[in-house]
Amino acid sequence: MRTRNDVETRAATAGAPAVLVVQHEEEAGPGLVGEHLARAGLRLDVIRAWEGGALPETLSGHAGLLVLGGSVNCEQDGAAPWLPRVRALVREAVAGEVPLLGICLGGQIVAHALGGAVTRRTQGPELGAVPLRRLPAAEGDPVLGGVPEGAPAAQWHWDEVERLPAGAVPLLTGDDCPYQAFRVGSAGWAVQFHPEVGAETVAAWAAEDTEPLRAAGVDAGDTVASVRAAEPELRAVWGAVSEAWGAVVRAHAGASRGD
Repeated sequence: MRTRNDVETRAATAGAPAVLVVQHEEEAGPGLVGEHLARAGLRLDVIRAWEGGALPETLSGHAGLLVLGGSVNCEQDGAAPWLPRVRALVREAVAGEVPLLGICLGGQIVAHALGGAVTRRTQGPELGAVPLRRLPAAEGDPVLGGVPEGAPAAQWHWDEVERLPAGAVPLLTGDDCPYQAFRVGSAGWAVQFHPEVGAETVAAWAAEDTEPLRAAGVDAGDTVASVRAAEPELRAVWGAVSEAWGAVVRAHAGASRGD
């Protein structure tokens, strides 16, 4: 969904490979993921779509595509009229083997754009720090292969992927949400959780979503506390994953240049 860190971090080198970042709302920046990508020598080209920022017609000039979270449903084109273009860019990335990472809503967009299905969670939202389980295909995966069994992930979602696209490979699962991470094509990844956030961001979401949380019977204090307690591990695990995806982007950029 959202993250308060709205800093559009950019690599210092002007000629650094660029990642196109689709941001759906004000408090939904690249956060910790963006910080790690910048440290890896990548430049973030952040499009603030809800403000009218124009998405490019193609991924030409970009070595990767990062689609962030947000509060809209992945099919709410009326509320977010840029979604059809995002779906087109997702399909272009997968077809062209351009590294792709979808986070929460972004992951749902990936599933939906490629023929999967997304649904509202009948059991209520999944929130706070939640342990994940590795699936067999995670072994050797270049991005998620190093995630340890039981690693916590920060969750904040009312919708979830109900059916994966044809050919998608599930990598991580959980007790309350089956498709926590999956791979599409040779260089596309999608996650249901929020590798970009820490406790400060989750506390802001809890303050913003007071009424929905109350309606769901959720104790916001406990939710934030679970993320705060897990934050050192969250930063370590998902920081490493962000850097691993950044390495895939850099390798793709190098191959495109013929390095």
